[in-house]
Amino acid sequence: MASDASVPLVGRARAVISDHAKVRRGDTPLLFPSTRKPGVPVDFDESWTRTVETVALEDFRFHDLRHTCASYLAMSGATLAEVSEVLGHKTLAMVKRYAHLSDSHTTKVVERMNGTIFGPVP
Repeated sequence: MASDASVPLVGRARAVISDHAKVRRGDTPLLFPSTRKPGVPVDFDESWTRTVETVALEDFRFHDLRHTCASYLAMSGATLAEVSEVLGHKTLAMVKRYAHLSDSHTTKVVERMNGTIFGPVP
């Protein structure tokens, strides 16, 4: 399934991809070509399934990482519009479905608001 979506690569992800680019196949524009068919992208399904089983994760799909990304973005201070842009969501309802804040994060938000409104706790 081809997609026109793009995701900014920064930090560690960019470094890993840059290192991979130094040793990848030169006869294809694909970043991860199949070893059997260079013009076809590698199929990660088997490796993903084996890894999830090896580390004994229950009910975990690759797609779940989108939820993790949305939550990390929100907890890092990204606005809902920014989360929407990164994940390619078209509605605020979809962004809210994906961006879940941790209990510790929401506690800090309430503590910050409390300190701003009422001042430091004596």
